[in-house]
Amino acid sequence: MAKEITGYVKLQCKGGQANPAPPIGPALGSKGVNIMEFCKQFNARTQDKMGKVLPVLLTVYADKSFEFVIKTPPAAVQLMEAAKIQKGSKESNRNKVGKVTWAQVEEIAKDKMADLNCFTLDSAMKMVAGTARSMGLTVDGAAPWNN
Repeated sequence: MAKEITGYVKLQCKGGQANPAPPIGPALGSKGVNIMEFCKQFNARTQDKMGKVLPVLLTVYADKSFEFVIKTPPAAVQLMEAAKIQKGSKESNRNKVGKVTWAQVEEIAKDKMADLNCFTLDSAMKMVAGTARSMGLTVDGAAPWNN
């Protein structure tokens, strides 16, 4: 018989660096989850992605046990790494803060494909390019589907 689910918790943690300090501790403590057990498991699973921001979907069961799924880093974080910038533009329609190429957009789209709600690589690339534009990044070159 399946375990009874009491709730879900969404977190964004840096890979290999989870600790019981806020924001992780209070979010998990309110659900009755063993915080140290989560931190040990998360850090063990994410040692290869040290320092990258990773979204986590934690499922909490009635007996206070839990399971979690680690997603791919957000597209915005990957775009900032690709453009080598610290943060996006405050006025993305006026002030452009960096550039990315279509090849970089394609790499990010392939990486994020499992977490996006689209079926083709072209539509995933359009979603990532839209995120880039809303951050104040310019996408260089002609779109691959226009050629």
